[in-house]
Amino acid sequence: MSLKATIINIGQAPEIAVEAAEPYDGFYKVLSPAEPRTGRLGLNLSRLPPGKSGCPLHTHQIEDEAFLVMSGRGVFRYGDDVRAIGPGDCIYCPSGTGIGHQIANPFDEDLVYLAIGLNDPNEVCTYPDSGKVYVRGLAKTGRLLPADYFDGEGGEARIFDLPVNGQSDV
Repeated sequence: MSLKATIINIGQAPEIAVEAAEPYDGFYKVLSPAEPRTGRLGLNLSRLPPGKSGCPLHTHQIEDEAFLVMSGRGVFRYGDDVRAIGPGDCIYCPSGTGIGHQIANPFDEDLVYLAIGLNDPNEVCTYPDSGKVYVRGLAKTGRLLPADYFDGEGGEARIFDLPVNGQSDV
């Protein structure tokens, strides 16, 4: 695969609708190569209609994320701290803090912002309000249950039932 520079005009990029349960709704335009993923940096132009949030409160374990408000007004939640945001505001959310972030639009006009982050295949996100965990490498979202390291590992280890390749005297 060869990587090359890409030029995408915002006006010509297709707008994709987020189809989710209320109030998680909105639209985005992918401005970095998305299919197939050819780069490590993701850049989307997001648009939130009035009364909508783009996603639930979430944390990132690996990927820093940044937002640049282009137009409209909204609110930004970082943990339990909520602040008003507007044109020109740049928001930086470092990964690994365990502090969730979220953007919403409680106002009368669309909120438009750039969302910038990595496309790490090993990303893990948590959702503090609902207790969910997303593991990108497994393409799974769920809830973890506490367990001891050897829980469910009783009995003989399966390795003893498997053939040993390349050696006859084991």
